[in-house]
Amino acid sequence: MAKVLILPLLKMPSGHHQVAEALMHKLKCMDSTIEMKKVDLISYTSGTLEKIVTKMYLKWIQKAPRTYQWVYKHFIYADADQTALMKFYELSFIKQMEKLIAEENPDLVICTHSFPSMLLSRLKSKGKIDVPVINAYTDFFVNGLWGKKEIDIHFVPNQTIKTTLICNGVPEQNIFVTGIPIHEAFKERTVLRHTSRKKILISGGSSGLGDLYRLLKALKREQPGRADYYVLCGKNEKLYNKLNGWGMKHIIPVPYIQSRKEMSRLYDEADAIITKPGGVTISEVIQKKLPIFIHSVLPGQEEINLAFLKQHGLVFELDFTKPVEEQVMEILEDGKQLARFYRRMRQYGSEIELRGKEFDVLIRGLLGRKANQTPDKVLKDQYYVSTSY
Repeated sequence: MAKVLILPLLKMPSGHHQVAEALMHKLKCMDSTIEMKKVDLISYTSGTLEKIVTKMYLKWIQKAPRTYQWVYKHFIYADADQTALMKFYELSFIKQMEKLIAEENPDLVICTHSFPSMLLSRLKSKGKIDVPVINAYTDFFVNGLWGKKEIDIHFVPNQTIKTTLICNGVPEQNIFVTGIPIHEAFKERTVLRHTSRKKILISGGSSGLGDLYRLLKALKREQPGRADYYVLCGKNEKLYNKLNGWGMKHIIPVPYIQSRKEMSRLYDEADAIITKPGGVTISEVIQKKLPIFIHSVLPGQEEINLAFLKQHGLVFELDFTKPVEEQVMEILEDGKQLARFYRRMRQYGSEIELRGKEFDVLIRGLLGRKANQTPDKVLKDQYYVSTSY
């Protein structure tokens, strides 16, 4: 029985865990006998340390976002492997990673965070491990912390990142444009949109980060117009209770939704979404072909995501000096702008190179420890076998 080890980072809900779970579901559908295990290296090292790191990270983002932005830009985004900070991280955790791989003895490792990828890349370059490793990227860019040349396969979000990796010495045949992996539940359509009154989803409040209250206060000041706003509160009970207390008919708080099918249905019923530029949420919405409005952005990853999304015309950024609903309705009622937007979405989707059976064939090849062959040869050989019966 093959074993796959999947490595996000920290236990807090994040895109890294969402991508991990999406890939686990895909693998289970491919072969139900595959043993899968998701491990956070920080928790594996020390549960207490994980709690401290998570608490510090959340406070840092909230209380000093500009300093986080500076650190991310100078120590993680660009040439991170050359910094003293990254060398400290490596010395602190590389033995733990080597121990984890020895204990679990996986046939394949999938990294959905750059930190475990960096450590595995170091171990592979030193000949300490030979297990095949996949990087599954969760943003629309690649920061400097990700392992690159030593990693066997890269699942990249777009052609721009593929070109970047090739320029960094990664062989082209090791890179596949997959988009940011999302759960299969979001690829199904359940209902069609709909009534004369617009239904707008608002996302980005589940963690309490970002400037969601600025948006909600703006909508509260505006008289109920032609749209209803459904606020996805997640596990943020404080936000849910506050919005309930407002008693505004056009601002409807939605409690935590555990079912992905239910979340998919909400997407299908909506006319647009207002959110932050997190990689997974944006990818789900692109799959659903919803107009995307950005209400705020966290420093670091989301700022870089937003720059990419604006450059490719995949989002509309709200201007809080103007009425929110006026901006949203202006786009939704402009056929030409919407046509351009949907054309850009289709163009983004057309970059995908690895789908369905090809994904299955590649994974089966890696699980069969064929990583010593080039991935494109595994793909071609296995595909030939699978179609020759």
